Order: sequence, then C-alpha cells, then structure tokens
Amino acid sequence: MFSKQSLCTERLSLVPLSANHLEGLYQAGQDPQVWRWVLMNYTQTRTMLTEWFTNTAQFHAQQQVVYAIIDKATQQVLGTTRLFALNKQHLTAEIGHTFIGTAWQRSFVNTHAKYLLLCYAFDELGLVRITFNTHEKNTKSRNAITRLGARFEGISYKDRLLADGSSRNTARFSIIDEQWPAIKSQLEGKL
Repeated sequence: MFSKQSLCTERLSLVPLSANHLEGLYQAGQDPQVWRWVLMNYTQTRTMLTEWFTNTAQFHAQQQVVYAIIDKATQQVLGTTRLFALNKQHLTAEIGHTFIGTAWQRSFVNTHAKYLLLCYAFDELGLVRITFNTHEKNTKSRNAITRLGARFEGISYKDRLLADGSSRNTARFSIIDEQWPAIKSQLEGKL
C-alpha cells in the first residue's frame, strides 16, 4: 500500500531512507539529548546505524515507510521519521520513530515533516486514524504533537520496555479523518 515516493514542501523533503542517508543521520544524531526518551540510540556508532538500517528500517515494507528528513536549501539530512503500523483493514497507522537533530528542533522541520506525512496518510492513502505515541515524560515531544492538532487520549502504563530495562509509560495522541481538514488548514497556515 505504501509507495516509495518523496514528499516535499518548499523547505523540506521526506525521501525514502537509503544507505546514502546514513552518514547524514549519524551526524544528526550525535547529541545525546536527542535520544533521552527514545527506545534506542541507533546512531551511537556507524556500525549500529548500519545494523539498524538493515534490520529495522527495512522491516515490514508493507506496513511502514521510513523517510530521511532533508533540508531542501542545504540538502542536509536532519533526522528521520516514519509512517508505520499500517492496518489496511481498519485504515489506521502511526507516525513516529522521529528524531530531528538538536539544531533543527523547535524550527520549521517537525511541522513540515508531519504535515507531509499526514497529507499522505489521509489524502492519498485514505486512512481514517493516525496515532502518535511518546514517552509520558517527554514534554518536548508531547508539546510538538499537541501543536500539530492531535488530541491527547491518555497514558498506557508500562507500554514498552526501554534499553535500560525500565518500562515506559506512553502518552497517546490521535488525529482522525473528521478532524483532518481543520488541522490541515491550521498546519498550512504555519508552513
């Protein structure tokens, strides 16, 4: 169901992730703060990044598409994001596994990237629900998701096991198809 097409605004491109993007991802992921709330820092070493690319980013191609986030002005790789957990029967998916290099956080990047993914999900794929999940304590991510127009649905306790062995409580958000036209208009005003 997913196509391997690039998605673009005037300032940003989402390009299906390839091995050519790995060095840029490695550079973008070097600030440890990027990984504070994430399940695993796969940019710790170039070897880990290559293994992640081969074993995780390419996994379930029918259920996910992983993108490199690229600044159109500089062609610099700023991070990665994905549309995943596609459920064709229920017409749902999740947006996440996003990381954006520290220098690009709280800039235009997240709004443009999520706008592109949401347009693709609702307008091209005809999905009816998109979910966003983040660590309960990750206020930066929660605020960014809320700024998109997503609705907070609650906390799922001990939802995921983290690399250090502790459990993550997950804050869940969603956007549904009836909300999408108003949210799309709002996001277009921010582009």
